[in-house]
Amino acid sequence: MKSIKIFIGTLLMIALLTPFSDAFAESAKVPDALTVIHSRKSVRIFTGQAVSKGDLNTILRAGMAAPTAVNKQPWSFIVITERKTLNVLADKLKNASMLGKAGAAIIVCAIPEKAYGQKKDLAIIDSALAGENILLAIEALGLGATWTAAYPYEDRMNIVRKTLGIPERVIPLNVIPIGHPTGSDKPKNKYKPENIHWEKW
Repeated sequence: MKSIKIFIGTLLMIALLTPFSDAFAESAKVPDALTVIHSRKSVRIFTGQAVSKGDLNTILRAGMAAPTAVNKQPWSFIVITERKTLNVLADKLKNASMLGKAGAAIIVCAIPEKAYGQKKDLAIIDSALAGENILLAIEALGLGATWTAAYPYEDRMNIVRKTLGIPERVIPLNVIPIGHPTGSDKPKNKYKPENIHWEKW
């Protein structure tokens, strides 16, 4: 009887601890913030493998966690997973030809009318911060990406607007190809002490 109670107790303990051990195992896979920051690189060579919707949602949540003036959040995001659309943009945007092998893409859009004081500059700054969060989240998940600029180039913005049906008042800031890296692209050490001024210029 005592051995049965011990057995049942052991089973209960395993059942109770399993979710915590799974959560710990998941968190152990994600590198710390500084490792992610220093590991981030522009990835332009992808395997062609698809990016899961779960990962894309995680990436978008990170983007929307960015700081924003007076918490106005003057941004919106277009997520592309359809191969046909990725290929169209790859053909039309010379700086984003890697979309042909990307598994997905996110376009970060700035909306001036939603920004603090309806200021275009603040909409762009806030959206750029969201874009950086997106890049870091992608790195943390073991995926790869690169920022390809649409803004401030009128020709590129027009292509993105026309292809994706973006209203004229909305600024397509960038196109971020996302995919599984081949490992060819490496991070660069950009630390330069000469760019640091202590206390004053």
